[in-house]
Amino acid sequence: MHHSRAHPGAPHGPDVPPYQVVLAETDWDSLQTAFGTGGDLPGVLARLLEPDPGVQVSALSELGELVGHQSTVYEATAPVALYVAGILTHPAAMTLRPYRDVPVRAALLNWLASTAYDASDEVVGRTERYFPGFLTPGTTVAAFRDLRPMLYRAVAPFLRDSHEDVREAAAVAALILAEHPALAEHRDHLAVHARAVLDTSGHAPNRRVAHQALEAWGHHVPDPGPFPEEPWDRGPHSDGRGDLEPPF
Repeated sequence: MHHSRAHPGAPHGPDVPPYQVVLAETDWDSLQTAFGTGGDLPGVLARLLEPDPGVQVSALSELGELVGHQSTVYEATAPVALYVAGILTHPAAMTLRPYRDVPVRAALLNWLASTAYDASDEVVGRTERYFPGFLTPGTTVAAFRDLRPMLYRAVAPFLRDSHEDVREAAAVAALILAEHPALAEHRDHLAVHARAVLDTSGHAPNRRVAHQALEAWGHHVPDPGPFPEEPWDRGPHSDGRGDLEPPF
């Protein structure tokens, strides 16, 4: 792992490892996925760097099924998330989606946001009621949650990206990741981005994330009224959506 120059809103600490290192040094065959072990994951991850955005987004959707099926965190989820975070700065992330003029980077960030949400305080708190010990140190979910500061550090530079869709996706991912206690000092900084999501986003699930974060952090926010209910199985991990946009 390596350290890089600081930027506004980024915590001190190690960056995500280079994606090449994650790919080469992870024992994929030993890691659990939704459908067996992760032996096929290196090939799927490699397709994220293809020049064809259709191939990239299809690979991202496939990853959602393999390591996020039914909004579950598997053993392979953590290294896949590190790889996805590691390629956010890769030139392939700037490939534009057909007909939408949106960089694939936005889809990568949406995927990270969705995956982080599967391990969020809200979701794990609900699960803990039925499965006590779910968050015992050393469990798969607890280990993934420990990576949140590192993942946040990869996401934070895109909070001020020139593209609106990338900025919003980065903000939603950052707001979910910032539940980690080590990131508490960055919440006032993130509140500005949360308010921007509330003011400008056309996606109700994104506004819901922003509103909940602001409330949890003690900021006054007007009551937005009820958010549309979204079935828990309608996220990018389970419904085969090709665009990988919210809802989560």
